[in-house]
Amino acid sequence: MIYRFIFISDEVDDFYREIQISSSASFLDFSNAILKSVGYPDDQMTSFFICEDNWEKREEITREEMNTSSEVDNWVMANTPLDELIEDEKQRLIYVFDPLTERCFFIELKEIITGKTLAEAKCTASQGNPPKQTVDFDEMAKANPVMDVDENFYGDEGFDSDELDEEGFGMEGGGDGGGTVSLDSIDDLY
Repeated sequence: MIYRFIFISDEVDDFYREIQISSSASFLDFSNAILKSVGYPDDQMTSFFICEDNWEKREEITREEMNTSSEVDNWVMANTPLDELIEDEKQRLIYVFDPLTERCFFIELKEIITGKTLAEAKCTASQGNPPKQTVDFDEMAKANPVMDVDENFYGDEGFDSDELDEEGFGMEGGGDGGGTVSLDSIDDLY
């Protein structure tokens, strides 16, 4: 069988990739195909997470063996075939490509193609440029210098901390916390 995966980033609006890979390939093969499709070097401790429909993380598949308790299954990319943990279309995964800041791609199995196989994974659709693989903290510090915090930080000398709302500093609602790509938009790609 062939698995046809689509993945997107919540950092870049017009970015997506499609990868087709044999269902018996390992998660390491899939990781290598992802890295190749976006032009990232293979120098990070990447990992996959099998997710619920709402992107809640379940099992983690790590790059290297981790010393975890024997009560928790320990999945290693090189030793785990895709079809051992992925069986159904619409299965969602997260691929963490920058472990320091937990930046990731959101992946969905769009189609299972039966009766065919592939010798190696291939990128079959590509749009947009991927986000940078890692964050340059020195560059961020130059762009956002630390603010001077002194007694006038709050704007006036008559600041009264009792004016703050105890349940969230007067902020109601909230945002989605970041990028402009809806994770549900992965359904709209194909």
